[in-house]
Amino acid sequence: MEATKLKKMMKGIENALAAASFAEEGESESARSIFSEGRRVLLGLKKGQIDGKTLKYALNTAKRVGAHLHILYVAAVKERENTADPLLEQFEAELRMEGIPHRIVQRTGCLKQQIIDYTNSEKEILFAVIESPNSLDADCNKKDKALSELWRKLKCPLVVVMDGARA
Repeated sequence: MEATKLKKMMKGIENALAAASFAEEGESESARSIFSEGRRVLLGLKKGQIDGKTLKYALNTAKRVGAHLHILYVAAVKERENTADPLLEQFEAELRMEGIPHRIVQRTGCLKQQIIDYTNSEKEILFAVIESPNSLDADCNKKDKALSELWRKLKCPLVVVMDGARA
């Protein structure tokens, strides 16, 4: 356990020295990028249920806290995983324009299970953002009580962005 803490501390020192070097050379954007490397916001999207307000919230939040944005794009098992969504492509162009580091992770199945699996494997997630609680249960096994138990043990806060008229 101590070796892990020491490795993490050494990585922090390496990052600080690298960022200082970039800053000295006038590369402030690169320096900022190094420090935000470990901070991530997860945006969970269900194919066909993407809401512009949720995208805007995730973009603004990642920008404000200086975090990378990981986009978990989940399609139903029966759908083709690689089909592009024009709204998602437009959002990715906006992220590039704003200079927000991001990555899109495509999966199939239950959004809830995919969020749980992703946050269990990626330890630096500050919080997860979703569009509505209804999108979480689509394509999930309704009888899966273990999934409900896991959901209660989610490793990060969950932010639900809902339209005020629907709330």
